[in-house]
Amino acid sequence: MFRRLQLFLMGAVLVVAAFSTGLPFLFYLVYLAILIVGGSYVVTRLGLSDLEAGYAVSQLHGHVGDRMKVTYTLRNTSPIPKLWLEVHNPTSLPGGLPGRALNLGPRAERSWLIRAPLVRRGHFRIEPLQIQAGDPFGFFESSAAVGQGVTVIVYPRIEPIPMWRIPAASVEGSHSAPERTLQTTPLATTVRPWAPGDSMNRIHWKSTARQGEILVKEFDLETTADAWIILDLQRDIQTGRGDESTVEASIRVAAAVADKAIAQNRSVGMTVNAHRMAVLAADRGARQHLKIMQLLAAVDGDGTTPLDEVLVATVSRLRRGMTAIVVTASVDTSWVRPLSTFRARGIGCVTVTVDADAFERHARDELARMSHRPPYQPDAVAAEARAKRVRALRHALAEYELRTYTVTPGRPLGEVLAS
Repeated sequence: MFRRLQLFLMGAVLVVAAFSTGLPFLFYLVYLAILIVGGSYVVTRLGLSDLEAGYAVSQLHGHVGDRMKVTYTLRNTSPIPKLWLEVHNPTSLPGGLPGRALNLGPRAERSWLIRAPLVRRGHFRIEPLQIQAGDPFGFFESSAAVGQGVTVIVYPRIEPIPMWRIPAASVEGSHSAPERTLQTTPLATTVRPWAPGDSMNRIHWKSTARQGEILVKEFDLETTADAWIILDLQRDIQTGRGDESTVEASIRVAAAVADKAIAQNRSVGMTVNAHRMAVLAADRGARQHLKIMQLLAAVDGDGTTPLDEVLVATVSRLRRGMTAIVVTASVDTSWVRPLSTFRARGIGCVTVTVDADAFERHARDELARMSHRPPYQPDAVAAEARAKRVRALRHALAEYELRTYTVTPGRPLGEVLAS
């Protein structure tokens, strides 16, 4: 708008000067300005006519570390070339989506592919495609929005934990036994030759027809020990920044444990004390996996409910034979006693503590390195007080014989849980 006002004032001054002085050179400049401005206006107005455009997103959800593909297509159906086109997608994705400036010849088509990395979990918006046309002098511009906006959900990164198995409670059916069961269950594990006493409904007819001898199915007890993940996202205990923070580390632990449990055909439930207390009832399968990932993509470290209150509120949802996995960065010992009461109910307990002090030091060191300052030196008195609280927590966990793992920055989760 300011540029148009300047253009109008300059044109008015030039016209007044030309008619006041009568100089041919000034009239020449007036005619040239009319030609340039009028031509620029026509080029801009025709820039978006007879133009077809669109974009396609390869996936509307993915995990941190994946790459999302966005395909753009621009087609000119007019015999007039399209000059000075700018195409871009406004988005809330970290890093954005790169735009492109291009020209289109008569009846020409251009397509290109963008691979955008998904670097942060959450819900993000990709707005409709914006196309802008202009003139070489920047006097005028026109724009149009194409298509509809979409929402992209980025789930947390799932780190492999191949050497870790969720401890099973000591009840029948909580884990696979080396001996096959005489009961008929949904889990048929192998076949063997028929023996006297085997009933007809245990015969595996396909294997019998293929091998030429009667083969019967052997069964295993169903994995019935469920896992319940209690994720502590209380605001006061979180520290760190970006991907190397206690919030993101805790969410990665919960995602990896849930993925592992569902892969083992276990039912998984979850309690998260984020801004609101979120509870997912125990279930198994791909649908439950999707529910858990959607919940973990949306939560943040802004909870107000202490962990001990969360444990008291959750204990009524757990039943005998379950395994409770507590993920927290708290060094307060007040939550250890409520957790110890789970064992009296026949519930297995595992704690995964996130070393908040180590994440804070790591964040400050990274900030100092980026600003070219000396490494962070923590206050000796505060560090000693913090170390005492950590030792008290470890002592309390060991007193109740609760299995504990400690997550630190820069160390793979699979290595932590295998130690």
